[in-house]
Order: sequence, then C-alpha cells, then structure tokens
Amino acid sequence: MWQFAARWTQKLPAETAHNIAVYALAHGFAPIADQILLPVKTGGLSFDNPLGLAAGFDKNGVASQGAIRLGFGFAEVGTITPRPQAGNPRPRLFRLPEDEAVINRYGFNSKGMEIARNNLRKIAHRQGVVGVNIGANKTSPDMVTDYYQGAYYLAGEADYLTVNVSSPNTPGLRDLQHETHIKQVLQAAFKGRDEAIGQPDRRPPVFVKLAPDMQETDLLRAMDASLEAGINGFILTNTTIARPEGLQSRHRDEAGGLSGQPLTRRALDVLAMASAHLQRLKAKDIVLIGAGGIGRAEQAYARLLVGADLLQLYTALALQGPYIVGQILRQLKAMMIADGLDQVNQITQKRLSADQAILYAAHISKIVSKS
Repeated sequence: MWQFAARWTQKLPAETAHNIAVYALAHGFAPIADQILLPVKTGGLSFDNPLGLAAGFDKNGVASQGAIRLGFGFAEVGTITPRPQAGNPRPRLFRLPEDEAVINRYGFNSKGMEIARNNLRKIAHRQGVVGVNIGANKTSPDMVTDYYQGAYYLAGEADYLTVNVSSPNTPGLRDLQHETHIKQVLQAAFKGRDEAIGQPDRRPPVFVKLAPDMQETDLLRAMDASLEAGINGFILTNTTIARPEGLQSRHRDEAGGLSGQPLTRRALDVLAMASAHLQRLKAKDIVLIGAGGIGRAEQAYARLLVGADLLQLYTALALQGPYIVGQILRQLKAMMIADGLDQVNQITQKRLSADQAILYAAHISKIVSKS
C-alpha cells in the first residue's frame, strides 16, 4: 500500500508531494519498519543504526518521529532560520527521474526558530537521535548573529546542532564556509549553545555542513578553521551547483542544488579527502557524516569504507519511497556479514581511498547477491 501511495505522489507536483509526505510522517500515516540494529556510538551519542534522514525534508521539526519509525537511526530537522521566511518563488523543486536526481531552490523556507522549538517540545517520548540544522535569513543584516540566535534558541531541543553554511539557495551563504568566515560563524554558534546550556556535559555537539563544490585546498582550509573553532564533526556534502555531463531530464538546467545519483561520486571524493585530512592531523573523535547521492547499500558501504561514521539520505526517500530505508539497512547488514564484520565502526576503520572503496563495496555486494 505504501509503495502504491509513493508512486501516486510521484504524479503530483514535487513540492505538493513533499508536503504530503511530511504531513503523513508527522501524523503517523506511514509504515512502521522492523527495527534493524546496527549500533553506532560517536560524538557522545548512541545511534540504533548509522542511516539518518538529511535536513531539508522536515523543515519545521514536525516529522522526526515518523522518520524514526521508517527505520532511520536519526533524523535531522531544518534548515531553521531565526525569523520566518517564505523562501524562493514556486516552482522551486524539480524531479529528474531519468537521472535519479532532484533540483531544489527552496531558499530556507522556514516558519522560524520559535515555531520549530515549540514543535520539537511537543514531542512526547522522543525516539532516536534528533539533530537540528540552523541557517541564516536571506535578508539578515548580520548572518553570523543569526547562527548565534539559532543555536541559543534551539540547542535545548537538539541532540546535535548542524551549522548550514553550504546551501546554494541563499545569496552569500556559501561565502561563510570559507576559512575567513567559518571560524567566526562557528564561534557564534558555540557561544549561543553554551549560553543556552550552562552544563558542559549537556551541551549538544556541533557539526558543520559543507558543499561539494569546493576545491580541495579550500575544503581543507575550511576544515582547519572549523577544528580551531572546536567543531565536533562534518557533514559532507550538501547539494551541488554543478551540472555533470549526461543529465537527461528536461529540468537539468533549473537553478538550485542538485542532489541524488549525479552527486554520488563527488560527495564520496570530498568525504575521502576530509577523512584523509583528519587522519593526517590525527584528529580523533571528529564525526564524519556522509551525505549526497546515497541510494543503495553498496553506496552506503563505500562511504563507511572511506571513513564515515554515519550516513544521511533524502533524495532516495523522495524518489524510491519509504521502504528504501529498510532495504538499505538490511543489505548493509548482509554486506557486513559477508565481510566478516559485526560492528559498523569496523568498516569505518578501514579508511580506504574513494577508488578502493568503490571496488571493495562492489566486491562485497556481489558476494551477497550470490549467497
């Protein structure tokens, strides 16, 4: 029934289908998956499994528990801005089914941090880990202050905070991820969190989400500045403004961030660069979350092989329907067994290069398919 419903919503305008999906998860109109335990402990948090719902789906903090019931080990809500804003004009969400991709230019449409906080406080008997993704208002005279306000207002409702400086849909926002600004932004977020949560042992970790379009030198400099600010982890990556050759959809030239399968290789490469850099620095206990273009267990396994502690998806859920979560987790577990492993962190510790990870994951996947 749920797969039929998912196929039916594909016939609706993309944003309408998105809104229906959020409503369904928020009100319990969605399947409840069998629990698949692949526990991960990282960043001072415990996850039932490493697969999370990325930010961008549940923009106002109403559907995290529905996402957990689908089988996700964690859900990230937002991006939430300090003040309400409508976002960019419609249409602003486009399916590229031939390319297994989506382009969005939502522009941080948000009801604001007050409503989001109230929504999160209404959750009774919270299950799973819930992250809160914060951003800046489009017309803000001081974007750095927006991150202070978001962290101050929402830290108490977050198991972790994500500082989003990499959306391509808010003018000037991506400039904040470069080394000259990112430390200032993160210090503001830490200050807001610390002033809101007095007890150090109760303060949620802070992660930063970076774009896939940075050159390696800029990426590593941004990481170094983030580490100097005290960051706890990196989410790699956000959507891309690049348009790879070979896109087939009629919507391929729409403005906005491209997500889904065309982003898979670039996101893997950036994650591998970041993982190798942290290894060189001997930076321990820094969380790496792999996101962007994960739609199959083999792709998830490759992210873990290069060093991801956790994973996130969103576009695959939108295009393939709610059962994709359980499918990936079951196949991931089968791949671990075929690989002779019983803990997710054993995959992460292999720290392969991107090319090695692709070949290794494909090899393990073939073993599983033959068994």
